[in-house]
Amino acid sequence: MGKSSGDTETTIRYAPYIEDKHEAFLEATATYRLATTDDSPFEDYTDIVVENAFFGTGYTIASFPTMYDMFGKFMAGLDIDTLFSQVFEDTVNAPEVNDLVAAEGALIQDDVDEAVTAIEVGMRDINSVQASTFVIARAIPADTKIKVLEKFRSELKYRLIPVATDRWKAHMEWNKGVVVTYAEIMKLYYASKMDITDFNYTMDVKDKLWPFTVLDYERANLGALQGATKTSSDVAGASTASKAISGAASGAAMGAMVGGPTGAVVGGVVGLAAGLMS
Repeated sequence: MGKSSGDTETTIRYAPYIEDKHEAFLEATATYRLATTDDSPFEDYTDIVVENAFFGTGYTIASFPTMYDMFGKFMAGLDIDTLFSQVFEDTVNAPEVNDLVAAEGALIQDDVDEAVTAIEVGMRDINSVQASTFVIARAIPADTKIKVLEKFRSELKYRLIPVATDRWKAHMEWNKGVVVTYAEIMKLYYASKMDITDFNYTMDVKDKLWPFTVLDYERANLGALQGATKTSSDVAGASTASKAISGAASGAAMGAMVGGPTGAVVGGVVGLAAGLMS
């Protein structure tokens, strides 16, 4: 290679074995360039459709209620008094409560029947079946059953009042949670939408620039005898891991030159961090 300045021309030559190796290297580079220029590894990439992951094929975010609609349905139009009345009624007067009262009544009725039988036998033994006291005596167990059963019913419903209150609070939290979760899903969708759209465009750009990426490596090979050069590996699709490893290796080498083994470790860590952040 050479350069001229005025009437003076300077030619820089290398050892013949170096020039021969460089020429063979350039011929091999040209061969690979011809073979790979039209063979982009990004050509078959299919764009990611974020809507399919969130909503299903054929649906978009516009296919579902808006944030305002969800808030209006679950919070803004909520009457907490009416809600409490509904929850209270569903809890205290639930069919299960009536079933429990009926079961308790059946158990008490067994005791009533035994008491009535004992009264009838006793009154018969004293020959008082025809007396008015017989009718009164037979009615006492039935009256006791009514009082005991009503006491059981009232105590059961009284104990269910805190349960109804807890259910009402849980219902309120549920309504609030639906709105908050709906908002978080929408935020996640739009954040993912931007990231995936950016990634799709990045892959498309890498596909379009692939010929220039290949030529960029050939350009670097042409100037190999001039010293180290940096190629544009970002366009070629270098991963974060490869850049981080490259940064760690460079940092370790520089650290070793300055501070020996300790410097190599420190330099490697710094280089790795720089690679991850780039």
